[in-house]
Amino acid sequence: MKVSINWLKHYVPINMTIPDLAEALTMAGLEVDAIEDRYAYLDTVVVGEVLSVSPHPNADRLRCCKVDAGGEILSIVCGAPNVAVGMKAPLAKVGTRLPGGVLLEKTRIRGEASCGMLCSETELELGLDRSGLMVLDGSFLPGTPLKEALGLDDVVLEIGLTPNRPDCLSMIGVAREIAAIQNINITKPAVSVLAAAGPLPPSTTITIEAPDHCPRYSARVVGPLTVAPSPFWLQDRLRSVGVRPINNIVDITNFVMLETGQPLHAFDFDFLAGHRIVVKTAAQGEGFVTLDKKQRTLTDQMLMICDGEKPVAIGGVMGGLDSEIKDTTTRVLIESACFNPISIRKTAKTLGLSTDAAYRYERGVDPGGTLFALNRATALMVELGNGAPLGDIMDADFRPAPQPPIHLNVAATNTLLGTDLDSEKMADFLERVEFSVTSRDDQHLVVAIPSFRVDVTLPQDLMEEVARLWGYHHIPTTYPAPPATGPKDSPLMAVRQRIREILVGFGFSEAINYSFISPESGDRIRLNADDPRRSHVTLLNPISEDQAVMRTSLVPGMLETVQRNVSRQQSRIRLFEIGKVFFPQPGALLPVEREMVIAAWTGPVTDPVWHTRERACDFYDIKGVAEGLLKGLGITAATFTACSDDACQYTRTGYTASVFAADGKVIGQVGEVDAGVLHSYQIRQPVFIFEFEGEALAAAMAGTPQMAPIPRFPATDRDITVIVDQDIESNRLIEKLLAFDEPLVEQVSLFDVFSGDPIPDGKKSVSLRVVYRSSERTLEDEAINALHRDLTHRLIAVFDADLPM
Repeated sequence: MKVSINWLKHYVPINMTIPDLAEALTMAGLEVDAIEDRYAYLDTVVVGEVLSVSPHPNADRLRCCKVDAGGEILSIVCGAPNVAVGMKAPLAKVGTRLPGGVLLEKTRIRGEASCGMLCSETELELGLDRSGLMVLDGSFLPGTPLKEALGLDDVVLEIGLTPNRPDCLSMIGVAREIAAIQNINITKPAVSVLAAAGPLPPSTTITIEAPDHCPRYSARVVGPLTVAPSPFWLQDRLRSVGVRPINNIVDITNFVMLETGQPLHAFDFDFLAGHRIVVKTAAQGEGFVTLDKKQRTLTDQMLMICDGEKPVAIGGVMGGLDSEIKDTTTRVLIESACFNPISIRKTAKTLGLSTDAAYRYERGVDPGGTLFALNRATALMVELGNGAPLGDIMDADFRPAPQPPIHLNVAATNTLLGTDLDSEKMADFLERVEFSVTSRDDQHLVVAIPSFRVDVTLPQDLMEEVARLWGYHHIPTTYPAPPATGPKDSPLMAVRQRIREILVGFGFSEAINYSFISPESGDRIRLNADDPRRSHVTLLNPISEDQAVMRTSLVPGMLETVQRNVSRQQSRIRLFEIGKVFFPQPGALLPVEREMVIAAWTGPVTDPVWHTRERACDFYDIKGVAEGLLKGLGITAATFTACSDDACQYTRTGYTASVFAADGKVIGQVGEVDAGVLHSYQIRQPVFIFEFEGEALAAAMAGTPQMAPIPRFPATDRDITVIVDQDIESNRLIEKLLAFDEPLVEQVSLFDVFSGDPIPDGKKSVSLRVVYRSSERTLEDEAINALHRDLTHRLIAVFDADLPM
């Protein structure tokens, strides 16, 4: 929104500097984005005195002039008929950019050098006379800047308005704010209802068939009038804010819109069939040609302004080509209406049309201001178009009942704002911007809302008005008093951060997937029909069909992310995610939320290098990461046990293990993703995953780590090799050895598994290494050998094992 300071001064005196005004407006909520000198283009235009004039040797209508530019004599080729020796005229020097966009350069015209340009009023947009050079006062000294000589001084402010302040999309609206800042009164233009000079055709009526789209439509006819160029003052006003003058009728509608904020539209009255206006919605698929000569396809939700036969304008957005004002127009119907902001916003967005009228309508115009703007435009058209009002004002009004007054609590306002203002001060602030305080006491104000403040509906809105008019910089800065003891962080927060640190240390990257998945995800990962993860929380307004339910598993999102990366030639992928899954509760408003941890690994273990042979990751790689994660969390008693075939839904049978905590509860699963599941996600390479329940991990974590002294005595180790049944898990042997609770056994580890000749069928050889240490003495071989034999025999007895031959 551009506003001219000179234009604003017609409504309110400005008793402060421009920088101070810009700062005050910004602090009042009208942010000034830019301050521009309107006449900056005249910086290189000076008073020039013509010293000599001679005919151009190569052109009959051109003259070669010598012009005094103040300290330098310039050669200028001029075609103006009134150029004469001794006259003073504006001289645009080389480098000047004229209002039309032309950049003056040193050039040769018909062979003669020209180092500038002598200008007319029109060329500098300082008047309407284009017949010859602009004649300046003879007392001006050559070389004097033209702005200084003519006293040209105007500043344009560019204000960035928030969508809730449509009342400031006008000169009067901004002037009202300036008057409130300076605590003075605003002077609005005097407007009266002009008496009709003649009747209208009896058929002239206004009918609103869509009052929900158009609650008010006011109109008046003016004629006979003359369409002509606008006077200079009107053109100058429009140009000052960047609007191009067209003719007196159209310029008046633009001027009144900029002055009052009420968009107007002028129809050629004689081209309205039946001299009627009908406001209704369009037919679905109906075509319409707008003023920009483009064919538009309408919907049944778009509001149209129609005559007795056809549409003539898209309501609040743009007029039609057939009813525009032409040079031959003699009678004009002026439209001043109030449209539904939502309707206009949808129409403008659908059609891709952005107009000054739509910009204001979609934010909300003053429903009580249509007649003021209509009468203002009528008076100007009578004055500048030599016309007269015909008939009375037509006003179809379907506005709802006015908003009831708002009760403002003084104490609540001070508490919210951190101020100490009394009711009189608050009332004064509100009355400065034309709110009416109808009742007041020390603790309460009853405030009537002016119709132009369509954004004020709540007491909090009035509190905001008090705050901005008092000045945000006057409100003291305060800080909330911190409690003596702060709230404790959730244990899961520390677990999450520790999980991130560990997995990032293993070379994994964190993924963040949507909490929404496809309803078909349960089928894609082959969940059993009775699996609770098939019960979803359905979204009322999903982003898409593929994100219509809340996730009950992190697996679908992770596999989609893997597929997306693989499809982009990223074959080596290590990802993890920490997120919640959601399960519906019958009869409850909110679902049950559970936190899960998932990691996926696919592709080579390492990037290809010349000294290392490439190897694809396998089950033991992902299991090793899972073990490292558990160890890093202090969960040392976890065990991995092969899953039964029934428990392997989306993982490969024989390559899946359940993870148990020390208390025997399942806390997670690790395995290779089933080939059928990978096929449903179009992944063509093996993927290995593990999943853990976040709360289960937190519960299984040990308490505060305890310091253990560094061993003083050396350790010694012995190996045990036994032959056991093929289906006995090696980890069971380790668990049993540790369960013997021999104090000298410090560690047991698996270092070899072998099956095949000469091991009998159905058997396997398992080799374990047992580390012995005493905290009190150095162990002797004889004692260790005896203990080791005893443990070996006990192990053989438990598992019905054999020693290798």
